[in-house]
Amino acid sequence: MAEGVIRLHGSDNVVVALKDQPAGVRPPGITVPLPGPVPRGHKIATRAIAKGEEVIRYGQIIGQATEDIPAGSHVHSHNLGMGPHSSDYSIGAESNPLPPLEPRTFLGYHRPDGTVGTRNYLGILTSVNCSGSVARFIAEAAEKDPVLAAANIDGIVPIVHQTGCGMSGTNEGYQTLMRTLKGYARNPNFGGILLVGLGCEVMQVPDLVGQGRLRPDGNFRYLTIQGEGGTRATIDRAIKVLREMAEVAGQVERAPAPVSKLVIGLQCGGSDGYSGITANPALGHASDLLVRMGGTTILSETPEIYGAEHLLTRRAVSREVGETLLERIRWWEDYTARNEGEMDNNPSPGNKRGGLTTILEKSLGAVAKGGTAPLSGVYKFAEPITTPGFVYMDSPGYDPCSVTGQIASGATLIVFTTGRGSVSGYKPSPCIKLATNSEMYARMKEDMDINCGDILDGVSIEAKGQEILDKIIAVASGQQTLSEELGFGGAEFVPWQIGAVM
Repeated sequence: MAEGVIRLHGSDNVVVALKDQPAGVRPPGITVPLPGPVPRGHKIATRAIAKGEEVIRYGQIIGQATEDIPAGSHVHSHNLGMGPHSSDYSIGAESNPLPPLEPRTFLGYHRPDGTVGTRNYLGILTSVNCSGSVARFIAEAAEKDPVLAAANIDGIVPIVHQTGCGMSGTNEGYQTLMRTLKGYARNPNFGGILLVGLGCEVMQVPDLVGQGRLRPDGNFRYLTIQGEGGTRATIDRAIKVLREMAEVAGQVERAPAPVSKLVIGLQCGGSDGYSGITANPALGHASDLLVRMGGTTILSETPEIYGAEHLLTRRAVSREVGETLLERIRWWEDYTARNEGEMDNNPSPGNKRGGLTTILEKSLGAVAKGGTAPLSGVYKFAEPITTPGFVYMDSPGYDPCSVTGQIASGATLIVFTTGRGSVSGYKPSPCIKLATNSEMYARMKEDMDINCGDILDGVSIEAKGQEILDKIIAVASGQQTLSEELGFGGAEFVPWQIGAVM
């Protein structure tokens, strides 16, 4: 790091501006005055780069120059493109187990199946959009009910969505929704689930219930609006059922548990040019610490690891794990092609304003959230995580949808890095927000739990990773995150809709 700019790897032919660079200045490592201004978070060519030449950041290819780029020039979307790329996947070549650490503990809710929750909610899960309003009416009535208000639970969460009918009853989209709903019903952050359907939908309540016991504690009920006789009758019946369920859920108290019982979803959104320098590697270090204590961390967002998947396959514990990830990459290439999209549809306009250019550049920074631990498993969206350690769950890059899958897979806490300032929460799992830069942290301090921008001022990645781990344990033990204090979490349940809407 030099004053005003940072070089991330010795082989890089760009540096990143740490503050706005006006035209005419000559930052350290640049041999000529800058011909034009470069915003903070953006890239500067350290030497002349010829048209068609690879641009290197993190010691990795992030794209190719689409025109000749003079030394000192701003390198961005106007002169840098995706270009053809290939990777040496070398499955398992860098799968090096990390030394174990003495496990720490948190205070959680122990469930009969051996899982441990970080929260104790009752959920109102809907099978179809048509029962969504009634689910919200039930939750509103529950808030006014004196018996439920006095119950020893964290609250009642209506889980509503936009699908469940107008779809095939046999295809991949149906199976994905089935896994998602069943996963939420079983998440240990719920002390009980009430499933509410309409009655005539494609995603039939009996099909959901009949595929196996949805909750090992038995604190599960279901009803349909048509079967109960309409809206008011359903609300009245639901309140009586929720009172019974709250009595059961309220008997569970927080008790010590090893952090090996934690399942953490790793997320980033509203990324910027600092994400891969500060918050993402710091979260990666925290992930490694958790894995070394037996915990589980989940990396996701397949379109946003595209071009960096070789960094994960090299850490795969087996050829099967590596090949499963590559199968998901190939699935996505086909999925985007047949829907007239492309894998390089990222970065978003906000990402680009923050300094990111190609999906290769964004992916290399995003993968840093996964630390250095071996990749122990690869799962489909909302598939139950059964392997401890660092794992991957396939998902879109759309944050609410990706987190929905992680929670359905068992995540009991989410850690979310952001450079532009994403605001969201994901009931029933608390969400810790990490700011990648100090300017945004100061501007949005009421939404950001931890500032990672001070890494640019000299705080080490390791120290920040330890701070993140301490926060994870505190939140898992009951400390509220800022998104929880603000009331987020009621609109972010977004199942992945695959297939035709009919």
